[in-house]
Amino acid sequence: MNLKFVGTHLRTLKLGIATLALAITTISAHAQQEEHSNPNVRLGQKALLDGDFRSAASHLEKALPAESKDPNVLYLLGYSQFHNGDYVKAASSFSKVIALDSKNANAYYYKAKANNNLAIAKESKLSLAQKGQLLTSSIDDYTKAIAVNVNDAKLYQNRAIAYRDLGILKGTSGAANYDKVAATDAYNKAIVDYEKVLTYDAARKDIQTEVKKAKVYRDNLK
Repeated sequence: MNLKFVGTHLRTLKLGIATLALAITTISAHAQQEEHSNPNVRLGQKALLDGDFRSAASHLEKALPAESKDPNVLYLLGYSQFHNGDYVKAASSFSKVIALDSKNANAYYYKAKANNNLAIAKESKLSLAQKGQLLTSSIDDYTKAIAVNVNDAKLYQNRAIAYRDLGILKGTSGAANYDKVAATDAYNKAIVDYEKVLTYDAARKDIQTEVKKAKVYRDNLK
């Protein structure tokens, strides 16, 4: 593993510790596999290990359609696209991974994160209904990932975030889609998931704070 890549990855992407560990483990696992026969895949893997996600995505896209049935190649493509901020493309790539490998919890995880990011993007031109659909899809994908890996705390944490974002979307007073009942339900489910995270590490101050904030948001709904 390239130590320079690890440092750059941490500084530029500002990933949480759990997500960073997942990223390094994922790329290392693919890098340790037998060398791929497709030169574009090999170039994509090298670019990933160098932390060059844009080049990685370019090379891996060139590997298609020849490798369109290889979930590992599609996963690395989606991973590259995600870290380039190409969330629509990333969600599509991870959907293809899931179609080939329905037990890939990491693919569900990144697809869910991509859709959540799309839903809350400040520059988004999506309608409120479209944002709600993306958040609901995100929640569903985290739930599927949890079914595969029930003891992964980050899945509960990220599903809580998606529920919270749905609560904000549905609970904004004056918005055309305002729905107090739906917002209350979303906040309650976020609290449940945050509290689940605390069963793994009760000392997490950030999660304790999120629980308090979700309760305040819920209780202040008009």
